[in-house]
Amino acid sequence: MKAIVQDRYGPADVLELRDIDPPRVGDDDVLVRVHAAGVDPGVWHLMTGLPYPVRLGYGLRRPRHRVPGMDLAGVVEAVGRHVTRFAPGDEVYGTGAGSYAEYALAPEHKLARKPAALTFAEAAAIPVSGQTALTAVRDAATVRPDQRVLVIGAGGGVGSYAVQLAAAAGAHVTGVCGPTKPDLVRSLGATDVIDHTREDITDRGVRYDVIVDTAGNRTLTHLRRALTPTGTLVLVGGEAATGRLLQGFDRQLRALLLSPLVGQRLIPLVAKESSENLDALTALVDAGRLRPVLDRSWPLAETADAIRHLRGGHARGKNVVLP
Repeated sequence: MKAIVQDRYGPADVLELRDIDPPRVGDDDVLVRVHAAGVDPGVWHLMTGLPYPVRLGYGLRRPRHRVPGMDLAGVVEAVGRHVTRFAPGDEVYGTGAGSYAEYALAPEHKLARKPAALTFAEAAAIPVSGQTALTAVRDAATVRPDQRVLVIGAGGGVGSYAVQLAAAAGAHVTGVCGPTKPDLVRSLGATDVIDHTREDITDRGVRYDVIVDTAGNRTLTHLRRALTPTGTLVLVGGEAATGRLLQGFDRQLRALLLSPLVGQRLIPLVAKESSENLDALTALVDAGRLRPVLDRSWPLAETADAIRHLRGGHARGKNVVLP
């Protein structure tokens, strides 16, 4: 099969298109013929091995999994003998290992049936970013009707879902984005938009009940100034920071230490991937309350360019790779 392969950590240049053997199906595995695979910041972290703590779980000197990619949508090709929820021919979406390939393995509990109204490309844009946003809005922040919610990075992958999920929960959503994305963010359900190139989140004097920060380039002190005294701050990644050791994730560690000492809840997000979360997202899609925002689709051979595009901060919503 055709697959993107990396033998060492590094920039997108380490990715190569090769012919390799398809993965072997274990007892608990689902083999999926991949029709589309999402591109998200997690792929960049695993590709580069940065920050260094990533390597503790994925290989100290070189990647343990040579084929990158997590998000996928496709058709079940084969199942292991312990799999009961899926059969060959089923259209599915979810997260697996090595989705930048014609075939990939996924555990049964991280797959769900693809929403019938979505294309494979649209479905592949949901699993990682959608479940991250769901965990942030529903579980960590427990957003309620009439709350004021600020989503920073509202035009990106996680942010575009967070805006929609908070709006679906009945909140008044303000989205922070760049100058090319206000119309997009409003179309997702934001009642107000802040262009971060012209205005700071504290300029209006508004205090928010919930802040979901997907951008990672503001200090805890700055974010807390825009939060009510008992508000909730959810930190999603640290993508805008540099440094090989923690690369912005030190902010999450400081939030853990500070949160018990202040009236505000400061939550470093740990996203949860499960069939149940995917089913919840599917229900919102079917009800017309959630839609994926596709920026671009890339052929498998141009996966490196797709990752560079994402890392450069150019994406409006999600990018997908088409094996």
